[in-house]
Amino acid sequence: MSDQQDATGQVTYAQAGVDIEEGARAVSAIKDTVHSTYRPEVIGDIGGFGGLFSIAAAKDMEDPILVSGTDGVGTKLKIAQMLGKHATVGIDLVAMCANDILATGAEPLFFLDYVAVGKLDSQAMAEIVGGIGEGCRQAGCALIGGEMAEHPGVMDPSDYDLSGFCVGIVDRPKMLDPEAVAEGDVLVGLASSGLHSNGYSLARKVCLEGKTLDEVTEPVESLGGMGVAEALLTPTRIYVKPVRAVMDTCPGAVRALAHITGGGITENLNRALNERVDALVELGSWPVPAVVRYTCEAAHLVETEALKTFNMGLGLVLIVDPARVEEVRAAAEAAGEKTFVVGRVEAGSGIVRYENEGTLL
Repeated sequence: MSDQQDATGQVTYAQAGVDIEEGARAVSAIKDTVHSTYRPEVIGDIGGFGGLFSIAAAKDMEDPILVSGTDGVGTKLKIAQMLGKHATVGIDLVAMCANDILATGAEPLFFLDYVAVGKLDSQAMAEIVGGIGEGCRQAGCALIGGEMAEHPGVMDPSDYDLSGFCVGIVDRPKMLDPEAVAEGDVLVGLASSGLHSNGYSLARKVCLEGKTLDEVTEPVESLGGMGVAEALLTPTRIYVKPVRAVMDTCPGAVRALAHITGGGITENLNRALNERVDALVELGSWPVPAVVRYTCEAAHLVETEALKTFNMGLGLVLIVDPARVEEVRAAAEAAGEKTFVVGRVEAGSGIVRYENEGTLL
């Protein structure tokens, strides 16, 4: 008789590799985290077949538009798994979704997560969802549901993957719109915290591959005493609250914005342009974070390649009415943001161009 069968020949779900009791413990462990993200619009509790959220406030809008976004964290998760530190990748998950829908000017309302694991560990799950909860608090959205799925035989026991889904709302007259961008507008950059959650297949290859755990955790002076793995695990910044504060304080001053993710500045800033204009970015007008510089040097990247791979220190770029730049910068800095004037908008065809090439790296 197989050790996967009892005396009757029965094979249980647990013997197949899915531990329902551990799943129940995991749900219990995350309840406080979930509740800490709730907004007044949340109806009911976790555990139902669907999350409920009232949109009664939309009645006060002229033309309410729902905005949705979905994303993951990518291979940055491998660094968390390498270090056994799972408390920050959930912040990355929320950031990737919430910052994306912010590009329309939307307020994130609620968030759903999906966690696939090889073998469920309620303590590790509590850390992961704790990070998601922290991300939701930073973004001001409620975590109203999700799914934890064990995949024995498909994933290694210590492996997991994350996906997220965010819904927000914006009044159509207040939407940020690339069509509103005009020649003479000014590019205002907001600092990133590092690589955020993009370019990690390259970063892991050049910074971590073939090295021992001791080597990647050894303090590096140029990284402020952090090990390279720890520096690469720095969570993505969430810009929702400061940017929405700017929009509330300076209505109409921000024309459009770009979330700088995979593809770097070159392939994201153009998404905030119309076909009549170009963005001319002044290289050297903002600082490059140490971990970004370290990774670029490890990969021997030329500047043009770096600019289409990493955010290079700009997590978000606002396109601003030139008459209101100082007003916007003051509002952003009052909300805790460090801002940089990083370029301008010129007549063109919807592409990103650079000046002062060779000064960034």
